[in-house]
Amino acid sequence: MADIRPLRPWRYNNQLTSSIEELTSPLFDVVSDKQRKALYQNPFNSIHLSVPKGDDAARQAALLLEQWKANHTIQQDHLPGIYVYYQYFQLAGSPKEYCRKGFICHIRTYDWEDRVILRHENTIPKAVNDRIELLKQTQLHSSPTHGLYTDTSFELEAYMDEAITHPLYETEDYQGVKDVLAVIQDGEVIQKFMKVIRSKQIILADGHHRYESSLIYKNQKKESNPLHTGEEGYNFHLMYLTNTEAGDLRILPTHRLISNLAHFNEEQIIQKLHHDFIVKETEESDTINEIITGKQWAFGLILKDKAFKIRLKPEALATMTWNFPEEIKKLDLTVMHYFIIEKVLGISGKDQRKSESIQFERSFSECRNKVMKGEAHLAIITNEVSIEEVKRVCDSGYTMPQKSTYFYPKVICGFLFSSIKEEEFQSPVYSPF
Repeated sequence: MADIRPLRPWRYNNQLTSSIEELTSPLFDVVSDKQRKALYQNPFNSIHLSVPKGDDAARQAALLLEQWKANHTIQQDHLPGIYVYYQYFQLAGSPKEYCRKGFICHIRTYDWEDRVILRHENTIPKAVNDRIELLKQTQLHSSPTHGLYTDTSFELEAYMDEAITHPLYETEDYQGVKDVLAVIQDGEVIQKFMKVIRSKQIILADGHHRYESSLIYKNQKKESNPLHTGEEGYNFHLMYLTNTEAGDLRILPTHRLISNLAHFNEEQIIQKLHHDFIVKETEESDTINEIITGKQWAFGLILKDKAFKIRLKPEALATMTWNFPEEIKKLDLTVMHYFIIEKVLGISGKDQRKSESIQFERSFSECRNKVMKGEAHLAIITNEVSIEEVKRVCDSGYTMPQKSTYFYPKVICGFLFSSIKEEEFQSPVYSPF
């Protein structure tokens, strides 16, 4: 099903890569304002291409890109390859070291209805529009999205393990994660990668906005090109692929912060919650994330002076009026957005995607801090989503609310860039691809 190709990426020249850690940056949707300001100080940092600043940011990024190409700040690899990418990491409170194994390649950009690349989350329109404009101006993928394939036989891991023993780059990123990049340029091995993935569906784990921008751009170019063949660069997207069957795929919870409600009243909120939830006050707001761990339909509710553990009454689920199949209705996140955010807080489902009253926060401690400081009315603490839940959502054809999952660690930007300009995208004549 999925058509993948090797790529000839643009990478920083050898003099610059001796300090590769100074050139990498977080993805556009997780980089903080503080990080941006610091990274912008380095004129060669990848953030200037991935999250450009200014009133005409996309055009400025395009001009800078051409300058970097001309003065050899970045150079294009001569041979096409599959780029192996390993991330070594630990989780808070655990001594275990994980290693998420994967590889970066070009993948054909499929329409959603093709059911080759499957989404599990909704997107935020403004973020998609920003990404489209940047792609139009630069014709460059500055960072890979993250896709998942399922291979119980682990057929590709042996090739990746061999390649990673000869790394191109090895550095520690802003998350405290060790990132290692290597390349496979053996034509026969690359053909094996292409064959294995050809029979797979791909779940889009991270990068819904960037993938959707590629999809819209492809369809725009296809419509305007009477000679469209399907092999043009704009038909392809940059993706990092990992195996769902590996034990090192981690999904962290993303909590909700609620603010700027016109008629916020704590007592009324608690009173309304009793209708559908078992509500128990707790003095341990600093451990409420641990109290709810592993319990279905259980949430932590943090207010400025109080904290509660709330759990949906099982009989309440049947009263949900949202027209979803049972597997979607039963998700913790659906329960939260319907019974808490819509029914109790009054933000209707159709308005939630664009609501400025809902913020998304991965850090539990940051949720507590913002509520205590009065920067948010309340925090809704939730459990992590399992990969099996993600698979079920994708199989159903429906999506979760936006920012439902946080696959950890995030891929970093700066190791390589992928051009979709025709003269830079197409494989050279001496290549078998």
